[in-house]
Amino acid sequence: MRIKQIAWAMPRRVRSNLFFMLCMLMPLTLLSCHEEKVSKKSPQYVKTTTAESTGEESLISYPGKTKAADVVSPSFKVSGTLSRIYVKEGDHVRKGQLIAELDAHDYDVQLRATEAEYAQIKADAERVISMYNEGTTTASNYDKARYGLQQIEEKLSHHRDQVKYCKLYSPIDGYVQSKNHDVGENVGAGMSVLSLFSSSNIEIEIFIPGSDYSRRSDMLRAICTFDVMPDNIYSLDISRMSKEANASQLYMVRLSFKPGADIKRITPGMTTMVYISYVKGVSQGTVIIPSSCILRSKGRSLVYVYDKSSSTVQPRVVETGNLDTRGNIEVTSGLSAGETVVSAGVRFLKPGERVKEADKTSPSNKGKLL
Repeated sequence: MRIKQIAWAMPRRVRSNLFFMLCMLMPLTLLSCHEEKVSKKSPQYVKTTTAESTGEESLISYPGKTKAADVVSPSFKVSGTLSRIYVKEGDHVRKGQLIAELDAHDYDVQLRATEAEYAQIKADAERVISMYNEGTTTASNYDKARYGLQQIEEKLSHHRDQVKYCKLYSPIDGYVQSKNHDVGENVGAGMSVLSLFSSSNIEIEIFIPGSDYSRRSDMLRAICTFDVMPDNIYSLDISRMSKEANASQLYMVRLSFKPGADIKRITPGMTTMVYISYVKGVSQGTVIIPSSCILRSKGRSLVYVYDKSSSTVQPRVVETGNLDTRGNIEVTSGLSAGETVVSAGVRFLKPGERVKEADKTSPSNKGKLL
């Protein structure tokens, strides 16, 4: 009320000028408020990556599993009925340890009969040999007696071996992996009774795609880590590699631990992560970036290069090459190694736009999904 009274107390001309000034200032005030609101708009968060030179090493990871390098399946040399199995799955066995046995009754009977036959033939042969030495029998009888004795000796040795073969011994130091038959079952000669694996020779098995298999000559070194032993890093050697892909078009690779490695805590069946270093054998000057960095526009390939000093992005025309199985694409010109490019949110950017790199603490990157 006081302000109103003062205003009406002013001369008419002064009041008109004051009203005119207020009308002129109101748009400027609104424009200022709008600019302040725009200036407070947060920059867009983007994910960035660094272009890598293909002339350097690349490290590729593969999931793997430990396998026993030496797996044996001992079997009996004779057929029969299993009477005893002295070990169970998971047991440690020593080389030469008795692990299973057949019912040897029939072989024992056969051996006793052969022993009786041997005693008779031996006695007859000794009489003929004695008579031949005295000159009272012919050389033909002597030869028959001698060869007959040799034949029964071989037969006796064979039947003794058959009795011995009814017992099965471990050929290695290791562990029982599986049991293939139970007591009371009939097994034939050569049929696997147990599966054993070596406790001292363990390898790692991985499967690699054809694109990496074709670069096998570029493999430099390999290491592996285990979740249960996060502080240990083991160096590996490639021991063998399949020459034919499986149904999934993957090639099997076996890697062995370097001599002297402490692998006492490592057992077959453990999961591991293998890292193989490759030499990138492509043309000099080529770099690789994730394919998500590429924006196709009017038949051209663009990338948005990030300038850290100004926190802005600018588009750049590039030429691209091959795309690998991990989603990386070669850039043959237009980009240099070490430059930072936007790898997510490219299509929503404008030239010269201010952005902010997303990181683990970014409010727009929750869950690390960006």
